Amino acid sequence: MSNDQPIYLSSDSLVAFKKEYDELRDVKIPGIAKRIDEAKQQGDLSENAEYHQAREDMSWAQGRLQELEHITANAQLIAATQGNDTVQLGSTVTVKVNGAQKSYTIVGPQEAKPQNGQISNESPLGEAFLKKRVGDKIEVKIPAGVQTYQITAIK
Repeated sequence: MSNDQPIYLSSDSLVAFKKEYDELRDVKIPGIAKRIDEAKQQGDLSENAEYHQAREDMSWAQGRLQELEHITANAQLIAATQGNDTVQLGSTVTVKVNGAQKSYTIVGPQEAKPQNGQISNESPLGEAFLKKRVGDKIEVKIPAGVQTYQITAIK
């Protein structure tokens, strides 16, 4: 991740990332440090599984803390898109595909949850929808072949 590239987030996600950061910094990392200290007091560390697990947990927690620092420092909030007639970050797009209606919300990569209809603006589908209007047909190459989507609504 480049430090100068914005990370697009909703305000709810930014709050959640900040909460996770505080929890890691103030609760989890001190708890892991205590586990490491207790394991050290048991003596021989070479065969102490608790010590090795705690060290792995600490390594993960510190890496995640750095990742969260980067995310929150470079966060750019997605503005509300009400009244806009083109698809942009934060838009919810309703499309017709294979005779079925589907809805997708365009979000930044940190928030993407395709199973919940939240797709990244950097994904092939999300990128294809950007700047399109109601009525536009978009062809997107997916693993199963080329899929045609017709935009029926933008919120």
